Amino acid sequence: MELTTGIFKSAKNIFDNNKGSIIRTIVYTIGHFAIAIIVLMLIADVSFIIALTDAIVEPLANAIWYFILDKWWASRTRLKVK
Repeated sequence: MELTTGIFKSAKNIFDNNKGSIIRTIVYTIGHFAIAIIVLMLIADVSFIIALTDAIVEPLANAIWYFILDKWWASRTRLKVK
């Protein structure tokens, strides 16, 4: 019970301190999905379901790629600083 309460309090604190950024990020993400779906349906002539899947999967794949790239980049940068 204490752990759950602590998690919710921490999440509320993070949200309260970053409310504007979190809301803008959510709005941006929804817009990104909508734009990707519309562009795919118009340009690639694919169904809504295929466009929706790509609009969700592709950014997630890019996020994983960016994380890997950033970890590698940071490790290379640290070596040069020493």
